Amino acid sequence: MTIPYRRILTAGLSALLLLATAASGTAAPSPASSTIADGQRDFNWEIGTWRTTVKVLADPLSESPDQWLEFAGTSTVRALAGRRANVVELDVSGPNGRIEALNLRLYEPQAQRWSLTFVNLRDGLLTPAVYGGFRDGVGEFYGDDQLDGRPIKVRFLIVRVSKDEARFEQAFSADDGTTWETNWIALDRRVKS
Repeated sequence: MTIPYRRILTAGLSALLLLATAASGTAAPSPASSTIADGQRDFNWEIGTWRTTVKVLADPLSESPDQWLEFAGTSTVRALAGRRANVVELDVSGPNGRIEALNLRLYEPQAQRWSLTFVNLRDGLLTPAVYGGFRDGVGEFYGDDQLDGRPIKVRFLIVRVSKDEARFEQAFSADDGTTWETNWIALDRRVKS
């Protein structure tokens, strides 16, 4: 019985790697441990183009009756910096106008968290970032902002409903996070290529 040369070479190199690893005092990475577990690839599933429907509360954190404005269009997510960052380009319109916006998402490896910064292209201003990450398939991001000159808390949730569907919700709190009022709901469905 003959053993092919490649099998001998592969077995020999594997044994040499194990011996070198044992001598250095570190374990060889297993397939499970070599995957990135710190969250920097959390948004990989979202890269691509999506059909988007958006509902926006016209006057959040007010005493006026709730009036929801509706928009529809596309959301395109592009990877940046080896997928450790991405940008969302939103273009939706409806009876009340058009929203053109960007959302820049950056991974902070030292803090093992994401920052999400929104910019409305109409005024070109960046909102303060919200920070967080994913746990059990749900992204939770929190930050501070202002609404009509008063300080508020902001919560942004991302729920991956299925492989081809996601839900995004933004809520504001005027009482330091005790109660939340949802003011933005977006449902995205992947555009098949």
